[in-house]
Amino acid sequence: MASIYTHRDKNIRKTWFLMVGFLVSVIALGWAASWYFGSPVILYIVAGIAIVMNVVSYWYSDTLVIKMTGAKPVSKENYRELWNIVENLSITAGLPMPKLYIVEDSAPNAFATGRDPKHAVVAVTTGILHLLQKNELEGVIAHELSHIGNRDMLVSTVAVVLVGFVAILADFFTRMIFFGGSGGGRDRGGAIFVILGIVVAILAPLAAKLIHLAISRKREFLADASGVLLTRYPEGLASALQKIGSASRPMRRANHATAHLFLADPFSSRANITNKINTMFMTHPPMEERIKALRG
Repeated sequence: MASIYTHRDKNIRKTWFLMVGFLVSVIALGWAASWYFGSPVILYIVAGIAIVMNVVSYWYSDTLVIKMTGAKPVSKENYRELWNIVENLSITAGLPMPKLYIVEDSAPNAFATGRDPKHAVVAVTTGILHLLQKNELEGVIAHELSHIGNRDMLVSTVAVVLVGFVAILADFFTRMIFFGGSGGGRDRGGAIFVILGIVVAILAPLAAKLIHLAISRKREFLADASGVLLTRYPEGLASALQKIGSASRPMRRANHATAHLFLADPFSSRANITNKINTMFMTHPPMEERIKALRG
């Protein structure tokens, strides 16, 4: 029978594959750049940065996200009902109680982050606490706990860090081609290498971003389904998503680097876009599709 752990092992493998694949790809790009410019130092620098980025994205993902969102820790005394909901659902899911945080923001939203269930964080905004009833809030918390149980947070956090680095590396490579001199590259590879390098520099960040967004959208559908398995009440989460979608308020500290971690798109002006091209570049599936799937 399907459970909150259905996709956990697959996601763990996907995370390690993503990190190893990123490391190999970046080192290969570094080698190509060092060969083109005749400087092995470039390869050493790129490899070193790639290793550091892997370590940071794995060990410090929760700390980075908390600082970027301005979340504050919650005590049981100050938010007793919220604490009890998270504690009870964690027991039901067979997960350790995650650290609980509050984001002072009137926009209704929530997110989960952390490298594994023992180092997980769940955060909600003050806006979502004021907007939702208890059964709706339970649906939202179950959704976030499903991300933890399915190891979605690590996949998504690692993906966004590595995608960002690919973009930086591509920009650096492009600038070196145009402004950094040719070194010995044109003698070795000619104009074909230059053209190929420019094409890769342009397409690599776009391809990496599309892969990341596809992962994020699929994770949201799976977390919705897993959350319903926890609460046994699909209407709770469906009603919560409907209210959140109708609120249509952007978060004050909305950030493209963390947008994919939230329950709903923090850039709410894009939340109801249904155009196929625009939808392809969204971090979340359209709210209407998620609600329809839950009520179906």
